[in-house]
Parts: sequence; C-alpha cells; structure tokens
Amino acid sequence: MLVVVDRLNLTDSFKAYDVRGVVGSTLTASAVEAVGAAFVDVLGLAGKPVLVGRDMRPSSPEFAQAFARGAASRGGRVQLLGLVSTDELYFACGTLEAAGVVFTASHNPAEYNGMKMAQAGAVPVSADTGLFEIRDLAQRYLDDGLPTPVEGGSTAETDVLADYSAYLRSLVDLSSIRPLKVVVDAGNGMGGMTTPAVLGDSILPALPLEIVPLYFELDGTFPNHPANPLEPENLRDLQAAVVEHGADIGLAFDGDADRCFVIDERGEPVTPSAITAMVARREIALAVAGGEETPVVIHNLITSRAVPELIEREGGRAVETRVGHSFIKAVMAAEGAVFGGEHSAHYYFRDFFNADTGMLAALHVLAALGGQDRPLSQLAEEFDPYFASGEINSRVEDKDAAAAAVLAQFAAGWESDGGGRGTVRAAALNGLVGTGTSVGTMDGLTVSAQDGGWWFNLRPSNTEPFLRYNGEAKDRGTMEAVRDTVLEIVRSHA
Repeated sequence: MLVVVDRLNLTDSFKAYDVRGVVGSTLTASAVEAVGAAFVDVLGLAGKPVLVGRDMRPSSPEFAQAFARGAASRGGRVQLLGLVSTDELYFACGTLEAAGVVFTASHNPAEYNGMKMAQAGAVPVSADTGLFEIRDLAQRYLDDGLPTPVEGGSTAETDVLADYSAYLRSLVDLSSIRPLKVVVDAGNGMGGMTTPAVLGDSILPALPLEIVPLYFELDGTFPNHPANPLEPENLRDLQAAVVEHGADIGLAFDGDADRCFVIDERGEPVTPSAITAMVARREIALAVAGGEETPVVIHNLITSRAVPELIEREGGRAVETRVGHSFIKAVMAAEGAVFGGEHSAHYYFRDFFNADTGMLAALHVLAALGGQDRPLSQLAEEFDPYFASGEINSRVEDKDAAAAAVLAQFAAGWESDGGGRGTVRAAALNGLVGTGTSVGTMDGLTVSAQDGGWWFNLRPSNTEPFLRYNGEAKDRGTMEAVRDTVLEIVRSHA
C-alpha cells in the first residue's frame, strides 16, 4: 500500500533535466513509487518494457524496487538491470528500444539520490519532453494514492554489462596499441564496475593495458573523496598515483561514470576541450573514411576556440550550442552530428545513440595515445594552444545588473580610474577592450576580440545566485587582464 508523505513537494527534486533530492526529505520511496506509475502513464508504456537501473548509493536498491512497483502497477513490463552506470542505461535504452530510468545523483554527496530518465532509443526525458508532466501526475498520485493496479504489469531481471562492454569495444579497437599503464580513479562509483569490464579482462579478453585501480570498491558513502572530478581537489590522489606508478595516463570517473577526466603522465590535467578536439579528430576521420562529407561536430560555447578551429581544419563542420546535455543531444540529432563535447567532460557520440559516455571517450583517448609514441603531455599540446581561465563562480544577487555593467564597460572602452590597480589593468587592456569586439547572447554574455586574441563568457546559474566566468586568450597576460577586469566589475555588484 502506498504511504502518503505529508506535504512532500516534488518540485523540490525535479530539475530541468533530471531528478535530484535529499533522501528522506525531498525524495522518498513513496514518492519514487508514484513517479514510477506516472512514468508509465505519461509516456504510454503500459504493456511495454521499462528498464530500471541503479547506482551504488545506499538508498538506490530501495528506490529501484519502489519505482518498479509503481511502473508494474500501471502495466509496465519492468526489467531490473541491477547496478549500472548512467551510460549503461543509455546503451540498454538504445539497443533494447525501451524507456528506462537509472537511480543516481551523479557527483552529489551521499545524502542525495535522483533519477535520470530516457525514452526508447536513449532519447532524454527532460522538462521539454515530459519530465514535468511526470512530476505533476506523480504529485497527484502521491497526494491521493495510486490508482487501482491494471493487468499486464510484471517484473524480471536483466544484465546488460557484457553486451555494453562488447559494444564499446566494437567501436574502438585497442588490440594493436602499444602497452599502456593506466591509473583509474573510480571514486567508489560505478566506474569501479565498468572499468574492469571494458578496459580489463573480467568479461572480455585482455587488452594491452595495465590497469592500476584506485577506489574501485562500490561505496555510495564515498569514503575517500567526493566522486566529482570537476573539482581539482578530487583529482589529487589520481595525480599522485600516476606519478608514483610511472603511468602513461590517468582516468577519473564521476559517481555514475558518464563523465571522464584525463591526467597526463606528469600528473597534470588535460582539459576537456583538448579531449574534445582529440576525439573529434578521430571521429571526423572515421566518418570521412566511411564516405561522409563534412561531418558535423557539436561543441558548447565555452569550450576552447581550439575545438572549432580543429574541426574545420580536419574537414568537419563545427556547430556551437548552449551549455547543457539536453541542448547538445537535441542538436546532435537534428544535425546528424558524429560527436559532441562539453567543457564539463560530457562527450556525446552518434554511435552511442547521441548519448554521453565517459568510457567511450576514454577508449578514444587510449587509442590516440597508444597509436603513437609521444607521451600524453606532448600529444595534448597541439589541442590546447590557448590560455584558459577555467570556470570561476561569483556570488551575485542581481546577475542581470552585473552582466549589464560588464557589457557597458566593454562596449564603451576602458577608462582609467585615476590610479591603483584599475589603471594597471586599463594599460594592460589598452587596444583590446572597446575596439574590435563582438558580443553574443546565446547563453549569457559572450564578448570576443574580432582578431581572435581573447574571449570570455559570463553565464548565470539557473539554480544559484552565481555568475559563471570562462575566458581564454592567446597569451597568459591577456587572459589574466580580461579575467581580472570582468571579475572586478561583477564582484562590485555582490
């Protein structure tokens, strides 16, 4: 019997692209059961297969079972996948032509859990494609109780790890690369299960890879460090291990293993933009060899300008899009793109149902590295010619006013404030600001030097009082001068 939780509001956990909530507070088993029922009803899945996977978080088994009960009560033929990475769910949805859900909160702390949903073919379920309709119907079921169960619902179990692993290996052949020593930090997340299956020999024949495991034990309490490689401090152990073991490369996966970060042999991070360019070159070459003219590659607007430059140079066509996986996937489908990359280390592949997969990106990087003799640091140099600021957050209550002030300064040109640090910056930027600049507003504010010497983007967070700054220039001095100028203006509005 469904237990109704007093006053639980699903708008607290349903976001634009997925569901994230605090276990026992904004997300409960009762709520999840209602969501399972609404998932089937909104998407018309009665009598059809419904895939349900989960990560290693302590609450995930209970939530997966609750969702399965709700879905089966509305006629769904539930297939419980057990432990899966998020890209493993996408694989299952793509190959089995079935809608599904995976319980995960990705890189969020242990007290969180959530759901990522996809329709048959791994088409994402977002606010634009039914997610909020599922939320609203689930809220009604949660408040009023589930409807009387219908006939035809069922629950069974299916394992897709072996098929997932074989499929990825079929896309990138590593059998003839030079031997590589690879340190992998799974962060106690799902990469601890998928890495031995895809890169190791737990299921398939061994590859010319020596895997040095770091935190492969599946533990959703994250006892070693948060499973969020986007934060530099969470890469420290991997960086040290790469140097200690004399490894060729380090790989770090986030909690649900759909993102992959790369460390070179010196223990230094390789930027996601450089990885995007590296993989784009390989995907363009494969598409051209298959007879495709001018393959399309997608990138978001805050990846390095080196990415579109390489795409055009290699005979592809670069298409810029907003930040966010739903935008990338939609444009991937509309353009028939072979590949897409984001600054956040999400990588999307046409051969993987336009979905993001960190493991397939890792295979491409290993193939590129192992197919030549240079160390990764030298290989990556050609893909990373600019100086980047990285993403810098500033807490600002009136984000629009701060952005308008930045635009006003850059449009009008910089004038000395009569002394102090501002004057130094004005001198550093003389001839750069206010002359020969262009402005874009696709995703926040983007200001670019028309000679290509520098650019920056100022993007508001949708959920927090932050403005996010990303910038890049041909030399470090210009990058720092533009960065410091913009941040001073922004933070004066804090």
